[in-house]
Amino acid sequence: MYKTPCSRLTGVWKCLSRDGLVGVGVQQKLIANVARSHMSARRLIQLCRRDQAEWMTFQHLCFLKRQYVKSSSVLCQRARPKQEHVASVLDDRDDSVVRQVQQIPALKPEPGTVAPPCDPTEPEAARAARLEARQWKELKVEYSDLPGIYARLSKLKLTALVVTTAAAGYAMAPVPFDPVTFLMASVGTCLSSCTANSINQYFEVPFDSNMNRTKNRPLVRGQISPLHAVSFALACGIPGVTLLTLGVNPLTGFLGALNIFLYTCCYTPLKRLSITNTWVGAVVGAIPPVMGWTAATGSLDPGALLLGGFLFSWQFPHFNALSWNLREDYSRGGYRMMSVTHPGLCKRVALRHSVGLIGLSALGPVLDVTTWTFPLVSLPINLYISYLAFRFYRYGDRQNARKLFFCSLWHLPMLLLLALTCKKSRVPQDEAPVAPSTPSPAL
Repeated sequence: MYKTPCSRLTGVWKCLSRDGLVGVGVQQKLIANVARSHMSARRLIQLCRRDQAEWMTFQHLCFLKRQYVKSSSVLCQRARPKQEHVASVLDDRDDSVVRQVQQIPALKPEPGTVAPPCDPTEPEAARAARLEARQWKELKVEYSDLPGIYARLSKLKLTALVVTTAAAGYAMAPVPFDPVTFLMASVGTCLSSCTANSINQYFEVPFDSNMNRTKNRPLVRGQISPLHAVSFALACGIPGVTLLTLGVNPLTGFLGALNIFLYTCCYTPLKRLSITNTWVGAVVGAIPPVMGWTAATGSLDPGALLLGGFLFSWQFPHFNALSWNLREDYSRGGYRMMSVTHPGLCKRVALRHSVGLIGLSALGPVLDVTTWTFPLVSLPINLYISYLAFRFYRYGDRQNARKLFFCSLWHLPMLLLLALTCKKSRVPQDEAPVAPSTPSPAL
């Protein structure tokens, strides 16, 4: 009926005025709303024409719970703004009137309280420096600090563990050692791990800021921008997967890409949804030794699955013991971990998989990966970690959780080293000794 807001509101006002149903106050309100609608349209046009450097970046995803705003070439963080109250058409209040608010007087100290005395002998320069240290400052990062930032962004210690397990898988494969393939597999695995860890930190910035364990990460402190972190992740991930695919074999490249997907798109969001994130994370940790095996052989054999089983079971006593002493931190961050929501299940799963390491070690000679010496020499360390897991299950205190965690740190490299020393040697068929043929007696 009416093509413009102005004509629509004007027509309504004329109709109501003819019937004598509204007064002068409602008429002024309608006119003010018309002016406000034109002003909002003008602001929207100006926002679209604004310089692209001041546009909101792509980090304001709904699940991040905050927005990253770029203004004057400085990346800042701000909370999601509250929605303004939208006045209805029949609202009788006149918003054009500016209400004066009385200024709140300064708080006076209560009688009987003594203010901390100032040191009259303190130099003026020292006092100014002390007050300046308390003020918020813009964090500037030099180019010389970038290697350390990249190391923390890629979780260098975790990446080193991933590369070490991949190297152990390569060494356990029943093929001759090729240093070129081994080097390319190690570099590709390292770059893939850096990508997964960087994207994980990019997604968890608002939650890491609530945890004492992660509040000093580069993205939380604002040392680099989220766009910088994502660019670093892409700069590592694309060459890493390409190197694994073209330099090693397509199966290893597929496993590397699958591991990045599972860690960033499955494990990271599941941390805030369900305790199944621990099992998904264990699968992610079990893939690197399988990648090392496939890099050497080009096929997925039972020996590769056995090495992946070692890593899968080892991660439960390791991580459950670690998360037990970080329950308060995980609660503040909003992560659904077994130690927070299901403490009894957390202890049972740690004990179950610690005992399972004994059975997995016995499968080594059955699958023709190691000799029968391996189950015997690995039995003491497997029994020891099972004993600590039992104490953790029985008492469930911080001390036993800490002992189990530190035991898991040396248990895994010791187990892989024992498996490597007990590796079953294979002799190629073309190099097998041929029995000398006895000459037939002369007739």
